[in-house]
Amino acid sequence: MLQRILVPIDGSDFSLKALKHAMEIAKAMDAEILLLNVQYSYNTHNINRFVSKEQVLRYQQENAKEVLDDALKVIENQGVTVHTKFRIGSPDYEIVKEAKESNVSSIIMGSRGLGAIKSKIMGSVSFNVLHVASCPVTLVK
Repeated sequence: MLQRILVPIDGSDFSLKALKHAMEIAKAMDAEILLLNVQYSYNTHNINRFVSKEQVLRYQQENAKEVLDDALKVIENQGVTVHTKFRIGSPDYEIVKEAKESNVSSIIMGSRGLGAIKSKIMGSVSFNVLHVASCPVTLVK
């Protein structure tokens, strides 16, 4: 059975370190990597009063492409099959949902991301994924 490792990527140094670690594991296990970027949903009434849903989606797609392209540059020519995907929503929820839908063997992610202030208020994404995911989760510092 082909193993697939999910690596959530947000452009932070921690997520890039996690990606490098995941690459080493993928090589050793002959596994694929699924890079996932999650964009927050900005489709609220107040935002949509000033910006169309299409403009918001285009902005999210551009941000996701930039983050994923930067990550791909870090790991190019490594001999591992890499797929990319982006989702919109709450990062912890979307990471766990993608892991289940894609039937990944594990999640390797940074212990911290770009949302340091938000994590103090709502709890960290990595903490929530660690406690909710049904597959093994590795946090990289």
